[in-house]
Formats: sequence, C-alpha cells, structure tokens
Amino acid sequence: MAKREPDRIFSAKPDKVVAARRFKPLRRAVRLPVWGDLGIRLGAALLLIFIVVMIHWFDRGGLVDSVDGHVSFLDIVYFTMISITTTGFGDIAPVTDRARLVEAVIVTPIRFLVFFIFVGTAYNFIIKRSWEKWRMARIQENLTDHVVVLGYGVSGSESVEELIERGTDARCIVVVDPSEDRLAEAEKLGVNVLAGDATRDETLKAVRVDQAAAVLVSAGRDDTSILITLTVRHLAPRVPISVVVRADDNELLARQAGANNVINPVRFTGLLLAGSAKGAHISDYLADLASVTGRVQLVERVVTEDECGCSIAELSSGGRGLRIYRNGRAIGYWEEECQSLQPGDVLVEIVPTENGSTKGDGHDGDEKPALADAK
Repeated sequence: MAKREPDRIFSAKPDKVVAARRFKPLRRAVRLPVWGDLGIRLGAALLLIFIVVMIHWFDRGGLVDSVDGHVSFLDIVYFTMISITTTGFGDIAPVTDRARLVEAVIVTPIRFLVFFIFVGTAYNFIIKRSWEKWRMARIQENLTDHVVVLGYGVSGSESVEELIERGTDARCIVVVDPSEDRLAEAEKLGVNVLAGDATRDETLKAVRVDQAAAVLVSAGRDDTSILITLTVRHLAPRVPISVVVRADDNELLARQAGANNVINPVRFTGLLLAGSAKGAHISDYLADLASVTGRVQLVERVVTEDECGCSIAELSSGGRGLRIYRNGRAIGYWEEECQSLQPGDVLVEIVPTENGSTKGDGHDGDEKPALADAK
C-alpha cells in the first residue's frame, strides 16, 4: 500500500489570478448537511431568545402590564417575542431606568443578532442554494469535451497548472476533491470545482464524466485511485483515463481497472536519477520534454492528410518524429514502416516551444544534435 500523497498548497501566478477574476467558478460544497446547518442556526436563535426571556424575567419589576397590572412568566415570553420581532403593541412596556437601559444595551444587540440569523438562513437556504443549483445546471449543460481531475494533491495540482500552461481553457477543467482547502487553491486558477467523493457514481455524474475528453486520477492512495478508475470506466466506457500509482505491482491492476495511461512518479524519478548518473544533462532534457515551459515539447497527434506517404523525418510541423502507433503497435523512427506514414497513424514528435524558438542565445540548434546523438 502506497503512502498517502502529502498535501501542498500552491499560490496562483499573477496572470492566473487575473484570469480567475474574469470567471466566477461554481462551488457546490457545504461543510455540514443541510439540516445540520439549519439546526445550528435555529439553535443559536432559540438560545438568544431564551437569554432575553431570562433577562426580562429577572428584571420584571421594571415592566408594566397595562391590561391587568401583573407581569407573569407567560407575559415575559410574550413581551420577549414582540420585542425581538420589533412588533411592539405597547401593552407591556419598560418603565424604570434600569429596564430601559437593559433594553437598549443588552436586548437590542441580541435583537439584531436574531434578525441577522433569520435573514441569513433565508438567504442561504432559499436564495443562495436555488441560485447555485441553477448555476450548476447551466454549467452541467455546457460540460462537454472537458478535462476532469479527480484529486487535487501534488500531482493533480501540477497537472492542472500544466494544462492551463498548454492552452487549455480553465473553464473546461473540473476538479473534484473532498478537501475545501485544496478546492480553494484550485478556484484561484479559474477552474470549476466540486467537493465530493470521486468514488461515488453521483459525484462523477454531476461533472458529466461520460462527456469528458479526458479523466486524470490522482487520489494520493493507489487503492483509492484504482477504485476511482473502476467507477469512471463503468460510467464512461470510452473516455481516456490517466491514473497515478506509486507501487509497481499496482500498475497492472490500474490497467485492468480500465486506465489507458498509468503514470508511476517513483519510477520516473528513478529514470531521472539513473540518467543523471550517465550524463549531466540527460535528466534536464527529460524534464524539458515533459513540461510546456521547456524549450522543446513532446506532442502526440494523428498524422495529417498531407503527411501520408511521407517519411517520419518529413513532418509538416517541422518537428522530429520519434515513434508512430499503428494498429496498437509502437514503431520506432528507425523501422521501415516509419518511412511511409499511413492515415490513422498516431505520431509522437518533438517540437520546439516558444521558449526555445525566441531565446536567440545561439543554442537553438542544440536540440537537433542532441536528438541526433540519441539516434
């Protein structure tokens, strides 16, 4: 069993914060059940009313009943309620200086507190919840070809930031995580967020996982990630799923659960470490390939119509072809089949990024020799 992925809080970049201000993401997240929240509010209001009743009872000598001249406990409850609600019929009134001071200094602030509790409850349970429900329905209607990120720990947050860097619209990303703190950080990037358990069908249906372009799973625990993958594959048989696992023996289980891509960060770290032992720049180059902020980038795409019949070394994009996938088989650039690309071939190539093409530091051509050396 792999250890749980440690939490980490990320700060949004300035340009991302500006983008987030233009988009108000939906938060369907409550810390307490609806009836629990309502019970706390009503309990607080009743407690305040009880305090006012006790204050009036102990100071009943300063009150006068104009009807029968006698102030009973029932009269105290009656006077408290009409006082709290600011009705004020005038049949019972404070007449002494002390009673009027109590009304002004103690009862009036409590009256405002009770008023705000009831107004806040009405807003939260009637106006706000109805508005958020309406917004959720509108967003759900427009959710299609979006990216669903299940888990916003270290790996999940890095993947979201990288997706945005690669040009994915933040409004086309949905993050699902049970942690309010993590979702608060995700909101700063302008993505949609949903607090919930990603292993539950209703949670995944709420983000229309069956209409997603891709699902990224990083729950922090291998068993949880595999269970989420099973649930997603059950609801979305044709959606590509990428999952992070940390134990080698769980990779096969993740694929059997329906994952198209299984990423093992521990193994990748080992590759970087081993590469650094064989050369000072190998690990840098591998990290460069993996990130859009590097000088070069790995791209996977379908061969275009114009490229059909051409060699993998003659790509219209100007990139360096490394491999093609034909009928589920991986074919290297040195193999004969790569000398004539066919329709439907999936191509993996290295292309320069804006960072690599605009630096002008005299090293722009270094990538091709490096690639040639690798060949």
